[in-house]
Amino acid sequence: MTIGLTTFSRKKASLLMGCLLAHTVLTGVAHADERADLMAKHRGGTMVLSAVAAAGTLDTAINYTGQFWQIFQMTNDGLVKFKQAAGTEGFKIVPDIAEAIPEPQDGGKTYVFKIRKGIMFSTGQELKPSDVLASFQRIFKVNGPTTGSFYNGFVGADKCIANGATCTLDGGVIADDAAGTVTIHLVAPDSEFFDKLAVPHASILPADAPAKDAGTTPLPATGPYMIESYNPNEKMVLKRNPHFKEWSADAQPDGYVDEIDYKFGMTEEATINAIQNGQVDWMFDPPPTDRLPELGSKYAKQMHIDPLAAFWYLPMNTNLPPFNNIKVRQAVNYALDRDAVVGLYGGDVLGTPTCQILPPDFPGFAPSCLYTKKPGESWSEPDMDKAKALIKESGTAGQKVTVIAEDTAVGRGIGTYVQSLLSELGYDASMKAISSNIQFTYIQNTNNNVQISVSQWYMDYPAASDFINVLLSCDSIHPGSDSSINIAGYCNKDLDKQMQDTMALAVTNPDSANANWSKIDKAYMEQAPLAPLFTPKSVNFTSARLGNYLFNKQNRWVMSQSWVK
Repeated sequence: MTIGLTTFSRKKASLLMGCLLAHTVLTGVAHADERADLMAKHRGGTMVLSAVAAAGTLDTAINYTGQFWQIFQMTNDGLVKFKQAAGTEGFKIVPDIAEAIPEPQDGGKTYVFKIRKGIMFSTGQELKPSDVLASFQRIFKVNGPTTGSFYNGFVGADKCIANGATCTLDGGVIADDAAGTVTIHLVAPDSEFFDKLAVPHASILPADAPAKDAGTTPLPATGPYMIESYNPNEKMVLKRNPHFKEWSADAQPDGYVDEIDYKFGMTEEATINAIQNGQVDWMFDPPPTDRLPELGSKYAKQMHIDPLAAFWYLPMNTNLPPFNNIKVRQAVNYALDRDAVVGLYGGDVLGTPTCQILPPDFPGFAPSCLYTKKPGESWSEPDMDKAKALIKESGTAGQKVTVIAEDTAVGRGIGTYVQSLLSELGYDASMKAISSNIQFTYIQNTNNNVQISVSQWYMDYPAASDFINVLLSCDSIHPGSDSSINIAGYCNKDLDKQMQDTMALAVTNPDSANANWSKIDKAYMEQAPLAPLFTPKSVNFTSARLGNYLFNKQNRWVMSQSWVK
């Protein structure tokens, strides 16, 4: 690691990127009359997207990536949905397939949803309450990654978690096609119930959808777009759903372009050049640091920097050496030069060092950093002396360690840095970069024996449990599965109990619950199953011909609401 070069790059990027913040404009979905005029003027054309790699399966119940969740926003729907609007309006939950958000019954344990009539799947079938029941059963049948953390509160979910193949959710979800209703019974009140129904894992599919991972086969859509074809080595093609008729501009507004082509395999450098030439309209991956000065000065109006509730981190496998030793995990946290890692991401305009799980300005966040030279509220500098002393005490120096990173410019850069850091701590370290199409599922599967990896987490919805409970609960461990989101494999029964109690407390006293979450955050960091790196901002570079860029704090760029000239 060349500290001088990293520091220079960070300062240079910060200086030249600062002006871009003024160009991040947030607009909402227009009113009906205005939208009709805009649609008449801008409807049509093909929008071209690009990513270094695809993001795995098309199965809405399984895929757990922000990359494809952006796509699912405009292809699929749930009973409720996060509002398709700009800024914090995107945190609001609105009725989607349901006509209205129902009032709680039975002390918050029962909800009756009235299903809209006339919503059609892209196959031409009309959506019915029985499709809703089958879709919830299917979440367990395909062993979705959030069965144990999002949907374990349904009556009957315990049996489904034990044996997904025979899942009925008997007594938990009741569909009445004649009455047009779906009734959901919970084991206990859940303050995050509607949030969990609003994410893509709860998308409603036809009852006859295969009870296995759809893989590269597109599933039927209800939104304005459907996936027509998908080759993860080449591209995804989305076209208009011929059976879509807008029922709610808040939940699922009609889209402007006729077709969306999502290309995979181009490098970040090639994509930037293509955007500059008007051949591509948007890139998923963050631009390499060395291109930021050019983009910030020449293409400022096409650059969008948006805040995110997210963090980059290093999950350490607590069941494999050397990270089954708490002293080693703590040593990594002490040794990390988080300022240098931020430099690799693009500078302090784009990222902020962190050494805790919850991001700033988020429910339950209380500033805390245990792993720095002077522990306190924030990270200041690494403590390499402390780190080396802990490694010596652990007796693990000399062991082989492999870092798994994404095969992107930023991923490789951070992975190489972590490799060099582990080498400095005395390990025989190597780094392996693999396609981001498979990296996220690869590092989850215990059969791959991943010791340490570079990963990111972006919120599903604004609640502390969506970080701590999802990433570190015992129920998020699924050995031998690609859907084991507790990548560290860390199960602490005492802290698990505290999380369950805190989620129950949130139903009646959210302020006290958030105070508990801040303590739980610190308690997990004392055990150090992961090493937080930084909280990022979203960097989006778009073509000059793309208009109506709308950034939603919940789901990021709302693709369906942009048009192309």
